[in-house]
Amino acid sequence: MNIAVLISGGVDSAVVVHQLCEQGYKPDLHYIKIGMEGEDSSCTAEEDIELSRATARHYGLSLEVTDLQKEYWDMVVGYAIERVQKGLTPNPDVMCNRFIKFGAFEQRIGHSYDKVATGHYATNVERDGLMWLGTAKDPVKDQTDFLSQLSYSQLSHTIFPIGHLMKEKVRRIALEARLPSARRKDSQGICFLGKINYNDFLRKFLGEKEGKVIDIETGKVVGTHQGFWFHTIGQRKGLGLGGGPWFVVKKNIRKNIIFVAHGWDTQLQYGHDFRLADMHFITKNPWTNPLQVPVCFKIRHVGSFMQGTLTLDAEGYHIHSETPIQGIAPGQFGCIYDASARICYGSGEISIFRER
Repeated sequence: MNIAVLISGGVDSAVVVHQLCEQGYKPDLHYIKIGMEGEDSSCTAEEDIELSRATARHYGLSLEVTDLQKEYWDMVVGYAIERVQKGLTPNPDVMCNRFIKFGAFEQRIGHSYDKVATGHYATNVERDGLMWLGTAKDPVKDQTDFLSQLSYSQLSHTIFPIGHLMKEKVRRIALEARLPSARRKDSQGICFLGKINYNDFLRKFLGEKEGKVIDIETGKVVGTHQGFWFHTIGQRKGLGLGGGPWFVVKKNIRKNIIFVAHGWDTQLQYGHDFRLADMHFITKNPWTNPLQVPVCFKIRHVGSFMQGTLTLDAEGYHIHSETPIQGIAPGQFGCIYDASARICYGSGEISIFRER
């Protein structure tokens, strides 16, 4: 089988290479360049590429660097800025997977291979003659939420060789195999930013505009901010307010006002319901008419799945959870799983549920 590996310079994709070589394959390695040209992240890209080359040399494999910066800026960065301007909370990593790593790369290079392997923590599950996106063995590292906008053809052409491993096992394999990236720390940032601060990125394109921070319970002005686009629903850190904790619970986009609530026990940061706009199913819609279906879901990249009920009405898909949900942020993706959190069915963009 002819396999391409998307390698990033990190430990996970390096272990993918190791696993495939141990199985007798000689994969071609591909590094996708999407960083912010001319910025500090270019140093990160150089380090990524050098570690990827070192891994290629370690196994006597080829490495090709593919520049997809233009495609990335057109399809992902533009999307992120447009959503932020509307007061929403975008997820560029989801769009990067859909349009770049599994999109533009597939169209340019990946289609010539039998399979493309990545270091994502996810699994392939064959059921009823179809391929489904399965969750990873390690629930903390599970990345199916980042893959929840893939198409069926993208999923069917992809394999996830480390999805059945716990993270500590992946790190141990890297150390035992003496891989160049074995001791490299995991990346925590948004895929296109590298070491660039997210607020600095927003400031570059949207600037600053001072506005009021108002305590939603008292109506008092408790501080100022430099633009609603720097803040998201559920945010606690970076508000610059004393006597905390404070949580962002609402934004007035037209007036550039941030509303906050005080205290760990404030119920204003929680909700029980949200809607999913433009619901996307990866393989197919598993329900003929989901009037009241038990599901698991995620609304952000966290190491836990929440339980809820999915319904479909005249306004679309609706999630209800008996357990309070912290920080429901419109614009993020709500990711839907089966009741046992083993299969990821897809995702939709979160919008606030409004009672009639």
